Amino acid sequence: MSQHSSSKQGIMSSGLNEQYEEKVRPCIDLVDKLRSLGVEKDLNLPAIAVIGDQSSGKSSVLEALSGVALPRGTGIVTRCPLVLKMKKVTKNATWHGLLSYNDKIKKLKNPAEIEKAVLDAQTALAGQGEGISHEMITLEIKSSDVPDLTLIDLPGIARVATGNQPKDIGIQIKYLIEKFIKRQETISLVVVPANIDIATTEALQMANKVDRDGNRTLGILTKPDLVDKGMEETVVKTVNNLVIPLIKGYMIVKCRGQQDINEKITLVDALEKERKFFNENSHFRTLLEEGKATVPLLAERLTKELVIHITNLLPQLKTQLEQKLAKTTDELKVLGDGVPLDKQERKNFLIMKIRQFNDVLEGVKRAEEDLKNSDMRVFTKIRQTFGQWKQLLDQKTIKTEEILRDEVEEYIKNRRGKELPGFVNYRTFESIVRKHIEELEEPALKLLKDVTDIVHNCVNTIVSYHFKAFSHLLRAAKDPIEDILENEFKNAEEKVKSQFKMEKIVYSQDPLYSRQLEAVKQLPVNATLVDVGFGTRRVKSISADIREMTQHLKAYLMITSDRLANQVPLIIQYHILDQYIFQLQNEMLAMFGRDNAEDLLREDSDVARKRKELKDRLERLKDASKVMSKFVKAPY
Repeated sequence: MSQHSSSKQGIMSSGLNEQYEEKVRPCIDLVDKLRSLGVEKDLNLPAIAVIGDQSSGKSSVLEALSGVALPRGTGIVTRCPLVLKMKKVTKNATWHGLLSYNDKIKKLKNPAEIEKAVLDAQTALAGQGEGISHEMITLEIKSSDVPDLTLIDLPGIARVATGNQPKDIGIQIKYLIEKFIKRQETISLVVVPANIDIATTEALQMANKVDRDGNRTLGILTKPDLVDKGMEETVVKTVNNLVIPLIKGYMIVKCRGQQDINEKITLVDALEKERKFFNENSHFRTLLEEGKATVPLLAERLTKELVIHITNLLPQLKTQLEQKLAKTTDELKVLGDGVPLDKQERKNFLIMKIRQFNDVLEGVKRAEEDLKNSDMRVFTKIRQTFGQWKQLLDQKTIKTEEILRDEVEEYIKNRRGKELPGFVNYRTFESIVRKHIEELEEPALKLLKDVTDIVHNCVNTIVSYHFKAFSHLLRAAKDPIEDILENEFKNAEEKVKSQFKMEKIVYSQDPLYSRQLEAVKQLPVNATLVDVGFGTRRVKSISADIREMTQHLKAYLMITSDRLANQVPLIIQYHILDQYIFQLQNEMLAMFGRDNAEDLLREDSDVARKRKELKDRLERLKDASKVMSKFVKAPY
């Protein structure tokens, strides 16, 4: 049986090499290269993060996979995220190790140097004691005995602070772990001892919290040799995904224990001992036969999972990279290259900045602004608002006919004098017209406010975009923005109110009114039905004087509606767009003559830092884009 298992693993390893050799290395190398460029600060890269409670056997699993001894001990051993890059090389190639952090690089001649190198790096990043750091350590291993695989080892979950640990160490560790595993690009490799109730492990609970369906979680059971007698079947059920189901399921491994280390059992011998354990255990043998047990099979499974994961995420990663590159370019463009030191050049720089700002304002005024940073021109939004005003007037006119008849009937019934039927009482006509005009004043003032808000928001966005790097210039520009707009709003408001006062005079040129009245008289009269009881309704008869008055009123209100439909928007456009922007442009030009013009260009203390960060990010992203392009073009 053992000979069969051994040959089966050999066949699987050979199959893996044949099937994935052309895809495995390019995929994993791509992500490793992107990570080495530092773009993990900007993009969420595909990864496998290893998490587990303290003493879960997490370090033992990583040791077994990498073939090197990592720091061990009680308490928090992993104090920084450790990126473990494993690259399989040919049998004849020499072992190679490289440890890097914070731009420091240490070449490792043999595996025995790793433990101390990692501990020194953790001390440099997280300090003395048992605190943790979010800064990453990268350990690259090239060997013929490792799989092509990259894992991120995270600190073990601590429930209670001990010794000189920070009091909130448990919260700190959980925050660090969650930062990685909540990303949709991360597969969580949850390490759980087989000899405890899996439902109680905090690592699995954390993974479940961010991955409810278990789509991104793979469970690893360790320490099967410590399982109490009679509990083996529960472990088998767990591995067979029958206890707490995960889409990716579970595997089980037996790594070196402390006694094995004390007895100086090598990692190679430990793998043979592991295979023998599963092969000879009547309960766990089936798990080995089904490919769910031993470290070599775990390595194959993880490599396959990572390659599939990277391949699936590549389109998303490419899009994310392009978006971040474009956004960074735009942000850097806003900050610019900084202010010149020469006095005349500084003056020219200020002139250029203000003219650029005024040119954009001119584009807004002329409805010719660049749409790169906006989905719609300002005047397009204003035109839509003006269109709503016209719709309101039209609806008012349509709904008014029946109301007019009722009002005319009421006036005639209560206030008719000596006039015979068919004669129109002018005072009655005037009173009804004024009442309807008064009802339109409030919507007209709301129209003014809506357009003012549109223009105000637009100008605020423009000034923030152009002067973001210069807080003094930004503040100097903000004052006239508010003051001039407030003044023009009052001017427009006064004119709109005056327009409605004029409308109450009730006037129209005779030919215009006569033509409109004739057109109204040609229209069919809408019948009004009245209930006469017993479910019967009849057409209400309309007297000649009511019909006559209604026609006059409708004709005049249609003229008024057309007049207001144009006049109110003209007033608003003149003051809130044309005059406002014209005066604002002049106020900006006047800044050239200020005594403190030089001070306007003083940068905030953090602007230079921000500019450097953006430049560094832009370089990283450009390099990442080149790497991605080469990978996409590669014929594999």
